[in-house]
Amino acid sequence: MNKNMENPIKRRKTRKIWVGDVPVGGDAPIAIQTMTNTETTDVDATVGQILRAQQAGADIVRVSVPSMDAADAFGEIRKQVNIPLVADIHFDYRIALKVAEKGVDCLRINPGNIGRDDRVRAVVDAARDKNIPIRIGVNAGSLEKELQKKYGEPTPDALVESAMRHIDILDRLDFQDFKLSLKASDIFMTVAAYKKISQQIDQPLHLGITEAGGLRGGTVKSSIGLGLLLWEGIGDTIRVSLAADPIEEVKVGWDMLKSLKLRTRGINFIACPSCSRQNFDVIKTMNELEMRVEDIRTDMDVAVIGCVVNGPGEAKEVDLGLTGGQPNLVFIDGKPAGKLTNDGLVDDLERMIRERAAALDEERKDLITSTK
Repeated sequence: MNKNMENPIKRRKTRKIWVGDVPVGGDAPIAIQTMTNTETTDVDATVGQILRAQQAGADIVRVSVPSMDAADAFGEIRKQVNIPLVADIHFDYRIALKVAEKGVDCLRINPGNIGRDDRVRAVVDAARDKNIPIRIGVNAGSLEKELQKKYGEPTPDALVESAMRHIDILDRLDFQDFKLSLKASDIFMTVAAYKKISQQIDQPLHLGITEAGGLRGGTVKSSIGLGLLLWEGIGDTIRVSLAADPIEEVKVGWDMLKSLKLRTRGINFIACPSCSRQNFDVIKTMNELEMRVEDIRTDMDVAVIGCVVNGPGEAKEVDLGLTGGQPNLVFIDGKPAGKLTNDGLVDDLERMIRERAAALDEERKDLITSTK
């Protein structure tokens, strides 16, 4: 998208809640989440994974807490990290009460599966007392038995009806600080359910295609499903559910939001798929370059194009662009800025990207200072 082109996405207006110090909904940026897959009782392993996710750009991390021992471990984990943590809890209301005392930032809990009304009220009262929001999480794979019987199989209407049952419980307890997810592994079901519920409530929506698959297939499926919803302005926080390292979920989430110009962080690469006209190995260059500059947080566009057919045009429209030729040419802000040979190409390109990132950071800092 041209930098001067207005983003056509108009986000749905929702109620704002706070997960720790991260706003979700309202005018807040779309938050990126992931979930640990370590044993929660292994505090060191879980803390390490959370820290890596935070470094990759996660705003919020969810941790499964299936037992009272895990709740004790959660308390130790909470002491060692500063990112907002969501506790994923099912069935046992006592676990929710325990993590509420240990500094949880959000409870992922379905009021309907906690049991008696007094148990639900106890959890909601604890959440209210400590300003802890709740996430209602409806999944196609765990619908209530009566809904399975009524609809015969998971459907968008079944997901929405399940969600409204849980919402009604919170409404009766006058608790409105919640967000909602309605997930299925089927894209069409998920999208239809979110569209329907978005017309009925004003609470924030947590988007995801559940059990989407492995790294490649799950990325494609999630990008299509979440992309359809985000394009229509639906969604306040996302999790890309992959059978892969949680860090990959964060990276894919960022790439998704960057591609839709909904958030910016780090480098947006424009690279050609390469062909016999290329003057250098584009694929090898990109694979190495992406790994080397993952630590850069500066919002910038970088083009890596292998030949002179589209190269100059693309390179002139970005912060820094490389086009293959005899020799290869580098453009900065649309102007020729140097010539690079294939020998040491990645080294030279990394150096120039880092120099340009530092210059952009300084320019933007000066701009902020001058407008105060």
